[in-house]
Parts: sequence; structure tokens; C-alpha cells
Amino acid sequence: METAALIVVLVIALALFFDFTNGFHDTANAMATPIATGALKPKVAVALAASLNLVGAFLSTEVSQTISHGIIREDQITDSTQFLALIFAGLIGAVSWNMLTWLLGLPSSSSHALFGGLIGATLVGVGVVGVNFGEVFGKVILPAVLSPLTAGIVAFLATRLAYAVTRRYDGKPDGRSGFRWGQIFTSSMVALAHGTNDAQKTMGIITLALIMAGWQNKEQAEPHIWVILACALTIALGTYLGGWRIIRTLGRGLTDVKPAQGFAAETATAATILASSAVGFALSTTQVASGSVIGSGLGRRGSKVRWGTAGRIAVGWLLTLPAAGAVGAVAALIVGWLGNWGILVDALLALAIIIGLFLRSRRNAVTAANAMSDVAESGRAVKVKKNPPPTRRQRAIIREEERRKAEEKARRKAEERERERRRAEEESRRKAEKKAKARADAKKNSDERKHLDAQKKADGKKKRADDKKRADDKGSRASKDAAPENAPQKKAAAGKGAK
Repeated sequence: METAALIVVLVIALALFFDFTNGFHDTANAMATPIATGALKPKVAVALAASLNLVGAFLSTEVSQTISHGIIREDQITDSTQFLALIFAGLIGAVSWNMLTWLLGLPSSSSHALFGGLIGATLVGVGVVGVNFGEVFGKVILPAVLSPLTAGIVAFLATRLAYAVTRRYDGKPDGRSGFRWGQIFTSSMVALAHGTNDAQKTMGIITLALIMAGWQNKEQAEPHIWVILACALTIALGTYLGGWRIIRTLGRGLTDVKPAQGFAAETATAATILASSAVGFALSTTQVASGSVIGSGLGRRGSKVRWGTAGRIAVGWLLTLPAAGAVGAVAALIVGWLGNWGILVDALLALAIIIGLFLRSRRNAVTAANAMSDVAESGRAVKVKKNPPPTRRQRAIIREEERRKAEEKARRKAEERERERRRAEEESRRKAEKKAKARADAKKNSDERKHLDAQKKADGKKKRADDKKRADDKGSRASKDAAPENAPQKKAAAGKGAK
């Protein structure tokens, strides 16, 4: 009994530490997009996420019941003390994988790390009969596949709707900045939803350990109030103290997220997680948030998927469950080989891994000044063109503008043709006038020449007449002058003749 009590204490302590790592590993993703778009300052965002995780942990226990009364078949377990050690081994696998991916900044899921470690340890210690694979498939694997797709589709439609409603701001560089105020609400809902889902998983582990130790009735599905309070405070504390390494958004992946896009992504994430928590589906916040970011990116015009990046993200998700399961299985094998000493060895190994990874992380300390997000990688999975193709409204505006330009061009051409016609007519008129004036001048000159010629002829004729007259007058005067001189001679001659 004393051994079982010690193992329960170790399980509770390690489960709460897992809850702490879950806080800084997953919850900070709720604030990745509002920090990227400038809606919230990093410190304010993490403090808000921590507070709302604390509240969300009290709102639902459906996911807790899935873990404590669903995944593991308690009726197939005969040695409860041994199974408590297996739970401890499973937690070692989950915590080790969580810490490693936190240190490396890999896209991973704390939830699937927990499930993988627990299932791996159970398979080694109890066998296949100890795992309810129907429940695992229905409430773990299937939601893991469908939730990112669902969140991505919802985010895609929400982004389309947001841009359609605010299409009058298409021509402005950041005309949709009002969505930043909406992001404060949506990111808060994501943090609240995370508390309703992820905090429940640790409650389920502790409740399962209490049931195996006989400290809680199997018929009681609800966790004790002190379990809820402890898990809520631990995940909130982990969110506030350790979220910087996971929430590094500045300068990475999500820096191109616009306010409308971030608003749509957070709305889809919150809706998906809250709906799943209500029916007891254990989701991965990282996967849901990443699916929302990719969907909202595709919702922007001209975007396309970078399948290489998306494939790396998917591989990281797929490796989480088996990797954590492998670590949990190894820890369970140590317990199986060494018995109670194996529990001590596992505890020392877990402590060494945690301390080693923590000290390694101090070499490159991450603060509010250089934080990045686990979701940031998903922001690179979608390539958005700097100059996306126009919307239907923009195309109509462009067509109308082109029509006006065509009409203006036609009008200018018509005016130019009219000016050319008038210039041609004016030129023709000037040429005609010039030609007519030339003809008139030519006629005038001809008439003047004719008149001068006639005048010359008349003057010549008159001169000749005058000359003749003067000649005649001169001859006449000469005759008259000669007559008196010849009169006696003529009279003598006349007398002689009479005789």
C-alpha cells in the first residue's frame, strides 16, 4: 500500500509537471496570431492566455472522463500497483517528448504525446487487451485527422467572408486593422477553449491513478475538485512562465498574417476546440491552430499551398504519438525488468532528462523580445502573392475603369479627327483663298499690263499724230514763209505769159 501511495504521489507530481509543460507548449499558440498582427503585446497576450486557461479548466470535464474511463480498460487490469507504475512510465514518455520538442521548436502535440506515452506503457505492461482501441480511434485518432481539416475549412470560409464584407478597403494598405480589436476576443476564446480541453487531460491521468489506487470510486467519472484546481493553476502557471519559446512569432512564419486573417483563424480554432470539448474529443491545440492558419492563408486571394512545408508539419504530427509511445514503452520495460527499482530508475531518468533539457534551453534563452510560435511554421505552408488577383468587385471596377478609359480615348480620337478635319478645311480654304488671290493678282497685273500697253500705244499714236501735226504745221509755216519771196517772180512770169 505504501508503494502504491508513493507511486500515486509520483504520478500526480509528474502529471502536474506535464500540465505545466503543456501550458507553455500548447497554450501560447492561442496568442500567436494576435501578437503577429499587433493586436496584443506579447506579455499581455501570455498573461491573458494564462488567466483564461485557469477559467476554462473549470468549464468542462468531458475530455477528462475520456482519458480516465475510455482509453484504458480498467477491468482488464489485475495488478493496480503495477499499472500505476505504467502510468508513471507513460508520463515520462509524454514529458520527455514534450520537453524535447519544446527545446527544438518542433511542431508537436502535447495531447498526443500524453496518449502515446500512456498507450505505449499499457501495451508493454498489460498487452493489447488493456487498450480500448475503439475509443482511441473514435476520440483521439479520428479527431486528430478531422480537426485540422475542419478548422482549416472554417478558417477558409471565415477569411473569405471577412474579406468580402470589408471589400471596400481593398485599395487601402491596411484597411482591415479593425479586426485587431476582434482578435482580442477570438484569441481569448482560443485560450479559454484550450483550458476546457488540454487541462482536462491531466485531470484524467490523475483521476485514473486515483481509481487504480482505490482512492476514487470507478463509478465516479468526475474528477475531484482539488484535482481540477491543481491542474487549472498548473497549466495557467506554465502558460505564463514558459510560453515564450513556443510563441515566437516575430519575424517568423506569421509575420504576414493580416488582422482579418488572424481573426478568422482564431474563430475557427476556438469553435473547433469548444465543440470537441463538449463531446469529449481530445484534440491537439497545435494541430487545430495550424490548420486554421493554413486555411485562413488559403482564404486570401492568390494563395497556394507549399506542400513541402505542409508535409513537414504533417510528419511532425504523425511522429508525436509513436515517438512518445516508444519512450513510454521503454520506461515501462524498465519497470517490468526491475520492478519497484525500475520506478526509481525511471524517476531519476525523467529528472535527468528534464534538468538536462532545461539547462540546454538556457543557452538560447527566449523572452518576450524574441518569442516564436509552434504554429508559425504553418504560416509558411501557404504562399500568398504580393499582388493577388482582383476580386469580383475589383474586376467590375477595373472593367468600368477600362470602359471609361476606352470612351475617353475614343472621345479624344474623335476630337482629334475633328480638329484634323477643321485644320484640313482651314488649310484648303487658305489655299483656295491664296490661289484665288493669286489669280486675282495675276489678272490685275495682266489688266494693268494691258492698260499700260494700250496707254503706251495710245501715247505712241498720239505722239506720232503730234509729230505729224508738228511736221505738217512746220511744212505749212515753211510754205507761208516762202510765198512772199516768190510773189514778184511769179507776177513777172505771169506778165510774160500774158504777152
